[in-house]
Amino acid sequence: MSTDKLLNQPAPSFSLFDQENKQHQLSDYQGQWCVIYFYPKDDTPGCTKQACNLRDDYTVLQSLNISILGISLDNSATHAYFADKYQLPFPLLADQNGQVASAYQALFTLGPFKLAKRHSFLIDPAGIIRAIFRQVNTSQHTKQILEVFQQLR
Repeated sequence: MSTDKLLNQPAPSFSLFDQENKQHQLSDYQGQWCVIYFYPKDDTPGCTKQACNLRDDYTVLQSLNISILGISLDNSATHAYFADKYQLPFPLLADQNGQVASAYQALFTLGPFKLAKRHSFLIDPAGIIRAIFRQVNTSQHTKQILEVFQQLR
């Protein structure tokens, strides 16, 4: 967890489509805790490890009224393959132009190449960013989230 300009500020709003072409807006999650996790690329080793860690602990997160949203610059079709292959129970949102990643200071650009950095945000029921994870442990990410969540409650 780190401190930066986004901490304790309203989370940037967005409207993106998931792997089933269903539209999601940040306002849809008002009244509950939400983890938005940005990741570089579907079906790559680190991203798979992180997604599966969140999947394996999904019922624990749900029991605490915490929603999970994954965001990368991949398209909905790639997200659908990734979600199906690993039985991911949460939405993977397609931020193909990188605008949402940029708003969360999670966009990496190298010449013509753009990727989302592996950053996560814990957003409270009022839509305020309460924790930022700029250093994510892909195999222990749920543990990182829950430790901070327990401190904030």
